[in-house]
Amino acid sequence: MAGTGVFAELVDGDGVFKYYSSGEWKKSSSGKSVPIINPTTRQPHFKVQACTQEEVNKLMEEAKTAQKSWAKTPLWKRAELLHKAAALLKEHKVPIAECLVKEIAKPSKDAATEAVRSGDLVSYCAEEGVRILGEGKFLVSDSFPGNERTKYCLTAKIPLGVILAIPPFNYPVNLAVSKIAPALIAGNSIVLKPPTQGAVAALHMVHCFHLAGFPKGLISCVTGRGSEIGDFLTMHPMVNCISFTGGDTGIAISKKAGMIPLQMELGGKDACIILDDADLDLAAANIVKGGFSYSGQRCTAVKVVLVMESVANALVDKVKAKVAKLTVGLPEDDSDITPVVTESSANFIEGLVVDAKQKGATFCQEYRREGNLIWPLLLDNVRSDMRIAWEEPFGPVLPVIRITSVEEGIHHCNASNFGLQGCVFTRDISKAILISDAMETGTVQINSAPARGPDHFPFQGLKDSGIGSQGITNSINMMTKIKTTVINLPTPSYTMG
Repeated sequence: MAGTGVFAELVDGDGVFKYYSSGEWKKSSSGKSVPIINPTTRQPHFKVQACTQEEVNKLMEEAKTAQKSWAKTPLWKRAELLHKAAALLKEHKVPIAECLVKEIAKPSKDAATEAVRSGDLVSYCAEEGVRILGEGKFLVSDSFPGNERTKYCLTAKIPLGVILAIPPFNYPVNLAVSKIAPALIAGNSIVLKPPTQGAVAALHMVHCFHLAGFPKGLISCVTGRGSEIGDFLTMHPMVNCISFTGGDTGIAISKKAGMIPLQMELGGKDACIILDDADLDLAAANIVKGGFSYSGQRCTAVKVVLVMESVANALVDKVKAKVAKLTVGLPEDDSDITPVVTESSANFIEGLVVDAKQKGATFCQEYRREGNLIWPLLLDNVRSDMRIAWEEPFGPVLPVIRITSVEEGIHHCNASNFGLQGCVFTRDISKAILISDAMETGTVQINSAPARGPDHFPFQGLKDSGIGSQGITNSINMMTKIKTTVINLPTPSYTMG
């Protein structure tokens, strides 16, 4: 159960979950809390502390101090603690999963998988960090024209300092540890601002790091309203790097953050291009999995299908048949389609559906909604003047646009302001490579739906989909900087010869 057993100290006497600072669980001096609404019941389920700017200042000071000591901790010791945290995440997957079910309506099996996957990510990061941070580079001056060998250059990767991590609601544990683990193995301290929906799951995850024995002040987790502490955190002078996953809030953050490294993934309108030689059964299975898993609330969900007219009818029929088999209901029952995260999200999705209906889209199923629960909907004959052709629904609604040429499909993909991922289905690998090269996206999947992972794969977006690249190795590298030491010799020195 959430907030019980080893997690009992996370909850105060009033049932409000505490924030984490100085290696302790604390109540905010504000005396206020933020309710977390269960998407299924649409009633408050948990409460978290509404932290103040003064409390943010204090934990930033602590993070800065703790980082200086942590940077002097041997790599093997950092890795050892990360392995402990990883084991604890897996050990306590049940209470973490329960939080995900209640806070974000994630199906229970997927919720448990997220906790285990997060443990695997932390362990892999520990191993990868030891490998890549244990190496430096040695340069000699005579490799550049006009120089004798009088200079030896030694380079190493050193930590940035304090990393601010802001994960999204849909993977509040996995996308938190994807920022925390690289930061820690690289010698940084971490300040985590979890999303409101998903905050309690994130607090349980942080407690696993606490139980692993990390130094006080090195890891902090601050909760509260974005309107009160959001800008204060992202513009804080002690923050040396921001890793953010979410929506267009990231664009505003990037304009305010100042001269610090940014790692951002801001969503996508992932296009799925189906050629006339595609394996339609394979394509249909991936469209349904890619478009409707976790009710479409994934940045890498299939967001628009661009199918050649010659095979469109056959594909739509196959997709319709698979959509009809999706179960709709409670996350506790492991339903395929569960309520979307908030009522405002459901209202936004409904607005896209209404617009498509008014403009003549073909509804392959009857539109149905009860509260935050929206039944899966496939929209055929979508045109470019419909909002759903361009906007990211983040819900179980998938548009199909019929195309008459590959170029038309590529043009639609590239006309989007997003550029996260895309996919192409064809039996011709040469065509697939040419289309992949032409698509303006960070990743193109060939004969599979878009996906983030495995977690060591590079993950990045172009255009409004983000800045920088994620994936374990890339995250470690971006959370470090290069330090160079040059040894100057009085006379040229060469190896034996």
